Amino acid sequence: MTNLNEKEKLKKVEKRIKDAHSIVLLIFCFAIIYLFLLQIVDIRHYRMRAKNQRYSKSFVLRGQIVDRNGVRLATDQTSYNVYAHREYFDHTPEELADMLSPILGISKKNLISSINKGSTVILLKKDIDRPIADKIRKLGLREISLDKKNERVYPQEDLAAHIIGYYNPDADTASGVELTAKNKLEDVGMDVKIQRTPKGDIIYEAGTDPVLASTPKIGKTVTLTIDSAIQHVCERELFKTIDEKKALRGAVIVMNPKNGEILAYAVYPKYNPNKYKTTNALTLKNWSLTDVYPPGSTFKTLTVASGIESGKINAGSKILDTGKMKLGNWTIQNYDYAKHPYPGMINLVYLLEHSSNVGSANIALMMSPLEYYNILSKLGIGQKSGIDLAGESIGLLPKPFKWDKSRQASMGYGYGASVTAMQMVSAVSALANDGVRVTPHVIKYSPEEEEDKVKRVQAISPQTAKTVTQLLAKSVANTKTPLNLENYTVAAKTGTSKKPMEHKKGYSNALYASAIGYLPASNPQILIYVIVDSASVGAVWGNTVASPIFKEVALQSARILNIPPDKNVDVKVQ
Repeated sequence: MTNLNEKEKLKKVEKRIKDAHSIVLLIFCFAIIYLFLLQIVDIRHYRMRAKNQRYSKSFVLRGQIVDRNGVRLATDQTSYNVYAHREYFDHTPEELADMLSPILGISKKNLISSINKGSTVILLKKDIDRPIADKIRKLGLREISLDKKNERVYPQEDLAAHIIGYYNPDADTASGVELTAKNKLEDVGMDVKIQRTPKGDIIYEAGTDPVLASTPKIGKTVTLTIDSAIQHVCERELFKTIDEKKALRGAVIVMNPKNGEILAYAVYPKYNPNKYKTTNALTLKNWSLTDVYPPGSTFKTLTVASGIESGKINAGSKILDTGKMKLGNWTIQNYDYAKHPYPGMINLVYLLEHSSNVGSANIALMMSPLEYYNILSKLGIGQKSGIDLAGESIGLLPKPFKWDKSRQASMGYGYGASVTAMQMVSAVSALANDGVRVTPHVIKYSPEEEEDKVKRVQAISPQTAKTVTQLLAKSVANTKTPLNLENYTVAAKTGTSKKPMEHKKGYSNALYASAIGYLPASNPQILIYVIVDSASVGAVWGNTVASPIFKEVALQSARILNIPPDKNVDVKVQ
């Protein structure tokens, strides 16, 4: 009985051993099959994963920004950082210094000191150019590597800086056209992926295109509407006046009113986009797009246009000008009240020529608040112009149900609403273009792009626009103002407005001096707006501060664009 039990136990042990052998054999077979599938068939796609890890995008250069004549305003420049890798040293620090010192322009002593630093990767020199990099490559040093990078460069330095903007590749931040045209500047079409070794060398496979692999990809070029010659004139005249008048800020905008193309856009304070990192935020800001202010007497052009468009007045209307008027606690007085205390019934040419506050207020009061508001809205007041630059403010045009008589009257001569410089340009451009307001833009678009990005709005009737143009041209022709050019009829208006105080109600003693107009009045080709903030030397008026800038910009722009004179063309009021 005992022997039988022992035999059964032995059989069970043998069975367990066989079962264990079978399990081990199955596991071994499974492992062999799995390794075969893994290494030969590659069921987990490890080869592809490894290949993808070796892939890197081809080196991309941001596209150029050029002006309308092809002048380069922004471009990418390739540079290299030079590194030494201690783990790959085939030469002593002294031998490396002997070879690299004359190429890098670093003394042997300093180079040896750098190489002897304790870190495994040693930066020897930053931002070397391609010819120097090529000389280092020819040495064939295993321990030396070159890290390629691209840097944004602005060849014209501060010219049109607020329009072009800047680009920070490290943080991928930008401003100006560098921001709004980002997609186009970085569009390289189909991206080419290249396999590289850990050291960055290209791995050439059977399907690798050597040309595509070694050629840097470049984004598309963005062409601006800016004319660098006109831009230079605007900046020169603006900066000169700001320096002479000890002003705080200023801007000059030149636009073709027929198609909305900005030919020049000068802004002060200026900065150099090559040095944007050391420039403060206030200087980087394009205040003429972001900040609002009372436009003053330049707004009278829109008041007269609104009165004519609403049918309340016409070209031959006479307006009562008492020199001074009181509405509630608000007194309105003409700037020349001491000389002309009671002009009486005046025509519209006199109103514009003498910049009558009372006459303009009376025209504003002829309209209902809703009538006046609707026409100003069509002219773009209280809304963005749509310019292709970031940061534009909508301005301030209060809803008509909030208007009392004093607000409506003050609106007539430029104090009830607040505008940006670009809003004034956009609104007045309708007067120069048969009543059609075209979206201002600084990027030159293809016909297909323009259809989508550049809008045309019939703000006022062609007849209203023509009548206001004739009135403005006649008012300028009657004076000795700098706006009265020898060979061109100019439809223009100056303005002087008090600067609101910051952080509280009321106005400071500082003034905005401005001038806006277009020429030739018979067939407008350019519109010019000049605004100078807080001039503090001499008499501060639109006519004394802004008009001289307007005159020089107008004459030089007409010369550059070869605009024929039109003084022989009849621009009299019909």
